Amino acid sequence: MSDDLRSVLSSPLPLPCGASLPNRLIKAAMSEVLADVETGAPTDALVRLYERWGRGGAGMLLTGHVIVDPDGRGEPGNVLVTDRRHLAMLRRWAQAAQASGTQLWMQINHAGRQAPRHLVAEPVAPSAVPMRGFVGTFAKPRALRDDEIHAIVTRFATTAAVAKEAGFAGVQIHGAHGYLVSQFLSPLTNRRDDAWGGDPARRRAFLLALVRAIRAAVGPAFPIGVKLNSADFQRGGFTPEESIDVARALDAAGIDLLEVSGGTYERPAMAGNDGVARKSTVEREAYFLEYARAIRAAVKVPVLLTGGMRTASTMSAAIAEGAIDAVGLARPMTHEPDLPARLLSGAATEARRVEVRSRIRKIDDMAQVFWFQHQIHRMAAGLDPDPTLGVWRAVALGVHGMLTGRPAVNMPAVEPARLLEASGA
Repeated sequence: MSDDLRSVLSSPLPLPCGASLPNRLIKAAMSEVLADVETGAPTDALVRLYERWGRGGAGMLLTGHVIVDPDGRGEPGNVLVTDRRHLAMLRRWAQAAQASGTQLWMQINHAGRQAPRHLVAEPVAPSAVPMRGFVGTFAKPRALRDDEIHAIVTRFATTAAVAKEAGFAGVQIHGAHGYLVSQFLSPLTNRRDDAWGGDPARRRAFLLALVRAIRAAVGPAFPIGVKLNSADFQRGGFTPEESIDVARALDAAGIDLLEVSGGTYERPAMAGNDGVARKSTVEREAYFLEYARAIRAAVKVPVLLTGGMRTASTMSAAIAEGAIDAVGLARPMTHEPDLPARLLSGAATEARRVEVRSRIRKIDDMAQVFWFQHQIHRMAAGLDPDPTLGVWRAVALGVHGMLTGRPAVNMPAVEPARLLEASGA
């Protein structure tokens, strides 16, 4: 990569609030599931993990989603911040991550109807629209009352204020992937006809209320980001045109960074193994670049794109042409935690490619999650990533972790036939 292209990635990114990111490479959010499962408190494992990522050269690290309400949990082991009770551990987390000069932003979220039944018996949502295709996993949600919506807005603001007090450098509202905010944005899941739904303007009222409440809680100089679906890729759902309108409204509301993604649990385009993402971007490497380009043309706020980018040349070209302002790296950071530093120095020109395939679709979908999560848990245990990890061992370790409720970084080998039997494949 030429010095000119490398300088594009290493240049600072000024934000509207007056803060600045030291470079254009960002460790994107991935769910760590490393919190205390009883209290939701951050743990020593999270501190070790982010200290490792903090040494990797990224200009900013985004946490996995931190949940603002016990009834909004998405997985066991999510960090839960509803007040100041975990402040000491939150400070340790922030200090460890930022010791080498990077910034740590807290992604804050509420799962809404995507809260699993074993965690939340009666999930809430804009409307009582059940999940499709997950038999027994999710209970039918209950439609939120107006007063409950206002209470959740307050919860987001409280969590953001605690993040600031703990020393985090910013917050990001998770408004994508089918969680509560995107449930309000989509006409498929928001069938209300009141102040919170009935047309596109009212469907985005909840998100804009969150931005206003958080800004009031953290002040004008603290960065606020939003992760927004470019579309949810479902017939009758949230469209690219609506996404651009929401982006314009967020820009006017004064956010500082807009991350572009797409998909939901029902249509997981964000994972990269959904036909929507692959078909539209085979030649261009990045899943949502065409959508990001359209959004960037409509707003002034800096745009972050996460999903599929692997080569420094593609990253640099997208920034240089003005299509985006920063690049999010997710899965590559699980097995190459120093990738940003190596890209910026010229020691690497692309992320290493890993193939997680067993030729059995049902196993592959599971293995994709477990393989990358295992690398995260190795670093959280103070170990190096293991890029030689095989598919079957990744699944065995993942299943063991699910059954015990604890990350498994080592255990005896399990025969593939036993895993097939256990999975029902």
